[in-house]
Amino acid sequence: MQTERKTPLIDLKGVSKSFGTHRVLESVDLKVHSGQVLGLLGRNGAGKSTLIDIMCGMLAADAGKVSICGCNPASRPARKLIGCAPQDIGVYPDLTVRQNLACYGAIEGLSRRKSLERAQEVMKLLGIEEQARQNARNLSGGQRRRLHAGMAIMHKPRVVFMDEPTVGADVEARSRLLKTVRALADEGAAVVYTSHYLAEFEELGADIAVLNDGRIVASGTLDGIVRKHARASVVVKFAGSSPAIPGWKAAAEGIQPVEEPTDPGRAIADLLANPAARGLKVDDIRIEKANLQSAYLAIIGEKEVDDAA
Repeated sequence: MQTERKTPLIDLKGVSKSFGTHRVLESVDLKVHSGQVLGLLGRNGAGKSTLIDIMCGMLAADAGKVSICGCNPASRPARKLIGCAPQDIGVYPDLTVRQNLACYGAIEGLSRRKSLERAQEVMKLLGIEEQARQNARNLSGGQRRRLHAGMAIMHKPRVVFMDEPTVGADVEARSRLLKTVRALADEGAAVVYTSHYLAEFEELGADIAVLNDGRIVASGTLDGIVRKHARASVVVKFAGSSPAIPGWKAAAEGIQPVEEPTDPGRAIADLLANPAARGLKVDDIRIEKANLQSAYLAIIGEKEVDDAA
């Protein structure tokens, strides 16, 4: 994680949560600072939504300490500082876009004038100005997603939680949402963001925390996570049947190293120099650079806690 920062806006220490006999979170430590986007990764059921509910003050932890801007997240002062867009869309279908936003602004304590002014700002930010007078029920899925996210930021919260905000969104909606999240961080908010589209974390310049079986098993900068855990992927396709080469295994098309190499070029040269491969025609060689996806897939197979700062 980035370290040269002041007191974190989100600070979790030893947070645990169970539902009956099922342990969902186990001793989670997490810090998110002003201006930081934290990408929270994990399988379905890993505990991401439960963790967000705890940080939002909607659910109490069984053990550990949760601090939002120095406050208990369930307290009134903290709630005024938190903006949350859960995965399930929550908009008023019979209100217009402007009315939805202004209504939520009023709920958060903004005056009517301030609510309408802020609604205009949010509509422009998210690209839904043309739909201002349109009832929410008549919006496209992507437009509803943007409205849903906009409601969470009406009161300019210092801490923002976005739980899979681009699910089902079209290209335009996704682009607007990502730009909005980045703008929130640039203005000083601490943002926690979940998504199954890993490329989004790269676009956001996010730091990463991986949740697996209720524990944070890896955390750090995105580049640090990739360097620590990922390797380039190599697949070699021969014109005929693939030869049996020690250290290589069958792939969807061709063969690939049993262990991903640190030097793909050397691995390919050694393969082609092997007597079993000499004289065989190569149809294709694919090299995919190390990326967050390959790092993530490697991490969730590991159980030890790691830190790749």
